[in-house]
This record gives sequence, structure tokens and C-alpha cells, in this order.
Amino acid sequence: MAALGWLTPRRRSATARSVLAGEASAEAARKSSQELEAREEELAAAAAPQEPAEPEFPVAGDTKAAAFFDLDNTVMQGAAIFHFGRGLYKRKFFERQELFRFAWQQAWFRLAGVEDPEHMQDARDSALSIVKGHRVAELMSIGEEIYDEYMAERIWPGTRALAQAHLDAGQKVWLVTAAPVEIATVIARRLGLTGALGTVAESIGGVYTGKLVGEPLHGPAKAEAVRALSAAEGLDLARCAAYSDSHNDIPMLSLVGHPYAINPDAKLRKHARERDWRLRDYRTGRKAAKVGIPAAAGVGALAGGAAAAIALHRRRH
Repeated sequence: MAALGWLTPRRRSATARSVLAGEASAEAARKSSQELEAREEELAAAAAPQEPAEPEFPVAGDTKAAAFFDLDNTVMQGAAIFHFGRGLYKRKFFERQELFRFAWQQAWFRLAGVEDPEHMQDARDSALSIVKGHRVAELMSIGEEIYDEYMAERIWPGTRALAQAHLDAGQKVWLVTAAPVEIATVIARRLGLTGALGTVAESIGGVYTGKLVGEPLHGPAKAEAVRALSAAEGLDLARCAAYSDSHNDIPMLSLVGHPYAINPDAKLRKHARERDWRLRDYRTGRKAAKVGIPAAAGVGALAGGAAAAIALHRRRH
């Protein structure tokens, strides 16, 4: 009995200790499991792509936002009016001397890397005199052909991708250009964009008169066009984006909440950096990226084209 009395407390103590050991083991296992899960989460977070420093843009589903793209040297390399002129010359709308004039205007545009208002105005005056008396429908049809011949291969893929990002987000995308609205409309349609704002040439009964309605859509006029369209469409300009290569479009870029400098000229690059605007440069070559002039290949092509135009001019004289 004494032995049994001695064993009983030991059994009870052992049982208590077993319970305690079991509970401690269970708690340790639970804690270890939690620590393992936490460690796995940390590793997964470290391996996952880092969150962007700024909100994703464009914002999908934001129908109060839209994008406005300049055309010349922003969406397309060179000036649309020059390429249109080449197509019209091919179709015998004008003589070689006018072709030389168009070639010089394009050479200036590419070498200077900026839109000079006088040269742009001269190009538009030339185009207006050429199309005077022709039907609007005829020029629209020819414009489709000219796009395939001269413009399609000159679209900047990088800028095209930016426009597509807005379209994929469910937003409208508009071209805004000093080029004739008919040319701009053809380009916008072929790129799958919403539409175009451009210079309006007067027509009566569907026939061009050789005059403009108002003034060319250049500089401040672009900003006014964007403002008017945004009001009509019920857009919030603070949520909209605008893209351009030229300092002449600073009024339009300043109008929106998301301005982009694309292939910027020197003045726009400086302005954009001072205001922390986004910059994109899709031109090839370090020199082009730095000073805003054509890369070597472009200069070579330009030299050949200018030489051909000069040769034509000399033969005529």
C-alpha cells in the first residue's frame, strides 16, 4: 500500500506533465507554422514585381479622361502636309516647281527639328492653292491612298503604343494638328483613333474655295480646340493627357493634367524638365535624343531627297 501510495502521485504528476508537454508542443508547432507562413509571404513579396511609384496611367474605365496627340513628328515622322503634297504631285495636281517648294519646306522642318510658323503657313498656303476647285470627297479618297504610300511606314511605334493604351483603357483618342482636317481624319481612322482636330479649309457645295475657316490650328488655337471639344464631350481636363514634340504646343500641354513631351525640340525638353513632365524620345541615335535633329540615316535620306529636288530645279533653269 505504501508503494501504491508512492506511485499514485507520480502518475498524476506525469499525466500533468504530459498534458503540459502536449500543450507546449502544440503551441510551438502553431507558432512555427505561423512564422513559416510569414517567411513565405515575405519571400513571395520580395520576388513579386515592385509596385509602381505612381498610380497606373491611363486609368482603365475613366471615361472622363481622353488623350490628345499632336501629329507631325509626334505620331508620324515628318510633316503630314509634305507627304500629302508628294502624293498630289504624283497625281499631277501641280508642277515640279511646287514639288521643290514642298521638298525645301520638309528639309527645313527636319533639319531645324521644330515647327517654324512661317514655313508651316507657307506650306498650308501652297496646299490651299493646289486643292482649290477640287471636291472634298476626291481629296479624302486620294488621302487614303497617300497614307498607304507615304505615311503608314512613318508612324512612330512608341507613340502608337501610347495611343493604344488609352484606347484599351476605354478612353477616346484625338489627333490635334495644323494639317488639314481631312488628312488628319484619314490618319486617325487608319490608326483606329477616335477622330481628329485639324485646320478647316472652306468649301462650298463640297468644293474647296482656297480659303481657311478662321486660322490654322497652331499653337494657342490647338489649346482652344481641345478646350472646346472637352467641354462638348464632358471631359475633365485634369484627368486628360496630351502629347507633342513642339514648344509651340505648350499651351495645349499645359491645359491637361498629364502632359507628355514626345521627341521634344530643345525648348520643349527644357520646359518639360523644369516642370517634371514625362518625356519620351523614339528617335534613333544619341544625337537625335540630345538635340532633336534627325539621326544619321534620316539625314542621309534627307540629303538624297533635297539633292534630287535641287537637280530638278536646276534642270528647269
